[in-house]
Amino acid sequence: MTRTIFNTACTIDGFIADEQDRLDWLFAVDGADDAEAGFAAFLDGIGAIIMGSTTYEWILAQEQLMEHPERWAATYGDRPTVVLSSRALPLVPGAPLRIVAADVADLWPSLRDSAGGRDVWIVGGGDLAGQFADVDLLAEIRLSVAPATLGAGRQVLPRRLGAERLRLRSAASAGQFAELVYDVLPAAASTASTDGSSDAD
Repeated sequence: MTRTIFNTACTIDGFIADEQDRLDWLFAVDGADDAEAGFAAFLDGIGAIIMGSTTYEWILAQEQLMEHPERWAATYGDRPTVVLSSRALPLVPGAPLRIVAADVADLWPSLRDSAGGRDVWIVGGGDLAGQFADVDLLAEIRLSVAPATLGAGRQVLPRRLGAERLRLRSAASAGQFAELVYDVLPAAASTASTDGSSDAD
């Protein structure tokens, strides 16, 4: 069954970028290669990608993709990719990209089908992951927690999800990073579980 997975790096205090959308804090961490070691295996299970416009524009600039479009495939392969945006954005030549303005719930059937039975990776912004969580379509959160704090910036997931909806599946170290994987329970399931516990008492 196709699931949506939010896989991102963040600081100890829960930010994925600073107030200027910079990732200097991440690139400065020693041992990043260790954290990347498991990424290839993760990517093998991904059939489609979705990201927001801010993330897409950052990648365009950071990787100079309009000048070097081959760099897209080096990271993302030929996976169908959706960029959520109401604005016209440049498309990386040759990349399987489409720009869409839609609610994630409406977009989900076509996104799921494009994944070919594998999972969908939510890249970048926590608000996009939050939109999936709002409609019970976020299945898993993977965090690579870096030894850094920012004090302010882009929150990893600007939503309120309590312990009744999050289940820690695994915790491991990879170099200087803590690798945390959480299953996200649907709101209905978590409510039913809570109600069941009350009845049993």
